[in-house]
Amino acid sequence: MEFDEPVPTRFPDAAVKAAPAPRPEHPPAPFGDLSQASIPELCSLVKDVIPGRTHSTYEKRRRGLRLLFGHLETLPGATWQARWEASGFNGDKALPVNSLVTPGGRDGYDLTSAAKMAFCMRVIQPTLGGFRANVFSDFPDAFRQANRDPGLDAYFAAVDARSELGHGNRIRAKFDVSCALSTQGIALADLTPSALLHYSLECRRLGVTHGANKDTTRFGALGAWEILHSTGHFPPGTPTTLRKFIYNGQLTPEQMIDRYPIRHQGIRQLIIDYIVRRQADTDYNTRDGLARILTGTFWAKVEKINPDQADLNLSQDVYDQWRTEITYWERDQTKERKNVEQILLAIRGFYLDLQSWAVEEPERWAHWVVPCPIRPQELKGFSKRRREINQRMADRTRQRQPLLPTLVKYVEERHEKLAGLLEAGRAVGLGEAFEFQGRQYRRTNSKKDQRLFQVEDEPPVRVLDKTTGETTNVTLAEDTAFWEWTAVEVLRHSGIRIEELSELTHLSVRQYERPNGEIIALLVIAPSKNDRERVIPMSAELFHAIAQIIRRHTREGRTIPLVSRYDGHDKLWSEQMPFLFQRQIGSIRSVLATGTMLNMLRRTCQEIGETNKAFAGLTFTPHDFRRLFATEVVNGGLPIHIGAALLGHMNLQTTQGYVAVFNEDVVAHYQQFLNNRRTLRPPAEYCEVTEQEWTEFEEHFEKRKVELGNCARPYGTPCQHEHACIRCPVLQINPKMLHRLDELEKDLVLRRKRAENEGWLGEIDGIDKTLTFLRGKRIEAERIRQRTAVHLGLPQARQRQEP
Repeated sequence: MEFDEPVPTRFPDAAVKAAPAPRPEHPPAPFGDLSQASIPELCSLVKDVIPGRTHSTYEKRRRGLRLLFGHLETLPGATWQARWEASGFNGDKALPVNSLVTPGGRDGYDLTSAAKMAFCMRVIQPTLGGFRANVFSDFPDAFRQANRDPGLDAYFAAVDARSELGHGNRIRAKFDVSCALSTQGIALADLTPSALLHYSLECRRLGVTHGANKDTTRFGALGAWEILHSTGHFPPGTPTTLRKFIYNGQLTPEQMIDRYPIRHQGIRQLIIDYIVRRQADTDYNTRDGLARILTGTFWAKVEKINPDQADLNLSQDVYDQWRTEITYWERDQTKERKNVEQILLAIRGFYLDLQSWAVEEPERWAHWVVPCPIRPQELKGFSKRRREINQRMADRTRQRQPLLPTLVKYVEERHEKLAGLLEAGRAVGLGEAFEFQGRQYRRTNSKKDQRLFQVEDEPPVRVLDKTTGETTNVTLAEDTAFWEWTAVEVLRHSGIRIEELSELTHLSVRQYERPNGEIIALLVIAPSKNDRERVIPMSAELFHAIAQIIRRHTREGRTIPLVSRYDGHDKLWSEQMPFLFQRQIGSIRSVLATGTMLNMLRRTCQEIGETNKAFAGLTFTPHDFRRLFATEVVNGGLPIHIGAALLGHMNLQTTQGYVAVFNEDVVAHYQQFLNNRRTLRPPAEYCEVTEQEWTEFEEHFEKRKVELGNCARPYGTPCQHEHACIRCPVLQINPKMLHRLDELEKDLVLRRKRAENEGWLGEIDGIDKTLTFLRGKRIEAERIRQRTAVHLGLPQARQRQEP
């Protein structure tokens, strides 16, 4: 049997079209053609390149030019560019020009300044590696002054107008464009998206992106791209951010399959046709997983075992070898797979789909129909293994449930401490000492601090702890602590998925006004996993966290910025929207990634584990909060079908799997009760709500108001504690009634004292329990009272700006 040659086996995750700008017909030459100018001619231009300096500065610059070009003059070449390329100062691993200094010499700075002037005058066009091998001071401003380009002047003015960017990020945006123009030998008018993209990828490849510290995973010029786009420099249709241009988005079925070497082109086309047929009933992430299993895990390995395999009919020997092959991970043969059943189900589904489709379209599918090598007996233990997985998840939830208060307290107190420290640090000048919470601090006063203090409206606050000697960037630490605290609060009080958290926008906050004027805050969850939108009534704690996020974004009368979010599952960019979980990182503003939140939680658990042994080797994930929320609401008396609606589950069995400490007998009896009730009741009863029923529903909320606050029991449920409200977990204390709690506590203490005198042990035990609940309610009410009110308003449509 002969086969076609295999197609390319790998597609890059970010297929891009990047290329340096073509050499212009008339390259920039602000001082004329200097490619063969004499050294004295170059020295005579020093005052024009850097005007307004002292005589001694000019003499040092001339000395540097004579040293540098005197060395280049000894090298072969007819032009300075040719000699530079032969000097060893060009290329990916270029040496800095100050390496010409002999041991003990003092001319290193002059040599570096000479190279900067040579680049600014366009005498030399360095490679990116040759440019970044040197460390220049104030290169962007020197380059702008020397080149006298009106377009570059306008770009620098646009950068300076970006008040949301810090001083350092504005310098980086200027530097990236100046460096790209210098290394590609072009003017700003010739800087195309492809040319800037080429510069960004080269920065990443060489690890010279600002702040990367030789990390080859970070792209350069992100801020420069957005500013150039906003000023209309790029042509229409160019993506608004460089990352949109880099990420290729969704792969076609052909690209999905061709990531793996499939020799038999008939099988390759069959799997492509199968993925295309499944597009109607699956999302992109599911199809991508199917393609990986059918090609990479299944057929590529089959062809490796039997290169002459020409159809789907596997011999028993080939199948047994394949089953052995997938038992362990390919990259780590010592690590056993835990998802073998999912692989078998996907492949068996592939075979069975072909059989059923062959009945409808025999001319297309019947040729490939063969018996499935995966026998039903191999999947009999699947249900058992699913129960084992559910049990492990339940054990995980039980382990974390008692630790949740510790985690919540830690992240809340850490943020409150850092917010207070930031406020105290801002109130003092550079170098001044201050006290906060009994500890002595001093605000740092380095040259960098002094420079930022002069140019920034809100310079970062860096403080020195006099006790430990540790220096902390409090501005950055407080920002990180804030987003971790709000993420934990929203996740644990709403039970939403991590993807749904990152998709929350200002438009997600809604309100419902009842006929009596009471306002109920709602949180609208956008369709995600099940493509179903749902609405969650917000508790006081959840509303407080959402309010603090909106308050942070809208300080000083600002509106929430519009940004795009990249969906890592669907490989798509969203429209620009006012996402809540967005923040400024460096020169770009973006939505917090799910990986960032995972890292935050992992670091926090490690910090707690240093003093709390219960956290040793343990971490929380965002989905843990979802399971804990489900467990809390169901065990707190909320009917499980309402809990399923809040969680966005399609059926009750999924919700039951999330509930860790719920009595199985209760679940079974309640499920049976629901089924019997739906069977016995006539279908006519499942009709639209009448006006009377709606009135009764609204009156339910009036009846939930009690002396101490509000009873949060669900609609249609009686009071389970016979109006012993202090012991009820759903009682929400009104902070205005704290004085009444004090009175009740005083009365309980007196009753307990009498019970001790009379020897009423049962009474003592009951009073102690009531006191415990009362004091817990007081702590929670005091926390709510300390929170300031925030006026959220309602999001309004923005007026379209005229171009």
